[in-house]
Amino acid sequence: MLLQISLLILGFVLLIKGADWLVNGATALAKKHQVSDLAIGLTIVAFGTSMPELVVNAFAAFENHPDIVYGNVIGSNNFNLFMILGIAGLITPLVVQSSTVWKEIPFSLAAAFLLFFLANDFMADSGIGLSRLDGTMLLLFFAGFLFYVYKQLRTGNVPATTTTVIHYSNLKIWGFILLGLTLLVIGGRLVVESAVDIASALGVSQTLIGLTIVAAGTSLPELATSVVAAIKKNNDIAVGNIIGSNIFNIFFILGVSSLIRPIPFSPKFNQDIYLLIFGTVILFLTMFSGKKKKLDRWEAAILLAMYVGYTVYLINRG
Repeated sequence: MLLQISLLILGFVLLIKGADWLVNGATALAKKHQVSDLAIGLTIVAFGTSMPELVVNAFAAFENHPDIVYGNVIGSNNFNLFMILGIAGLITPLVVQSSTVWKEIPFSLAAAFLLFFLANDFMADSGIGLSRLDGTMLLLFFAGFLFYVYKQLRTGNVPATTTTVIHYSNLKIWGFILLGLTLLVIGGRLVVESAVDIASALGVSQTLIGLTIVAAGTSLPELATSVVAAIKKNNDIAVGNIIGSNIFNIFFILGVSSLIRPIPFSPKFNQDIYLLIFGTVILFLTMFSGKKKKLDRWEAAILLAMYVGYTVYLINRG
């Protein structure tokens, strides 16, 4: 058991470091081609913080562990929404843009509803789960979200972000990119295999491991990004990172996962999707209580308390 836990921790370390190196290399490459800081922040950095979830899910789908696939994405989204926003909101009250309230948060809510309907196959008779057709549909929605981001860039409705870029030689840039990808692949495989082994050794379900340990571990880049942004009072990054990651996880990561292999869905995940939908609605409503478009500390504390209660429930549910 100690070996499996050590391998799981090692896997998380490799995932996080690999994502960091990949982002550094890709950012430096983009700057060499005169891509703006804002575009880098909305694309490369956002993609990099979600790479751990993507790699873990790709391996889990390929090796036919559907509970890890769904548990990782749904668990990560709930961890992002309740735990990370809760911590960031306790550090500083989070004031968000009007576009986040009226567009990005509803987009995130729509993603959760779409996952619920597609996974339960309310519009099909082929058994519940995500088929390759469903995966294609999710990726089309992701393309629509990217187009929305592109339009925001064109109209200047997205605030400027600051990325610290060190100018590397071409050799160092590609070294970072290749090493980052290598660490991501190794780390992803270690996380999936050790998580499955731990679940078997403890006699608990892969669902519980996926929704808790794997989800929290792959969300560490988002946690670090939002906490640092909150400390620096960069509210747009603190909130936007979470909302964007939740959209990315459902549309892109589950889309790719179900293209690798159709993913059968267990209805027990519906309760976790209900929580994700409920939490997103609560976040939307908090924008209209007290000072508008602001997540106050007491509201952040409620989010955090809800996640603690949810975790206790998961453990009891097994």
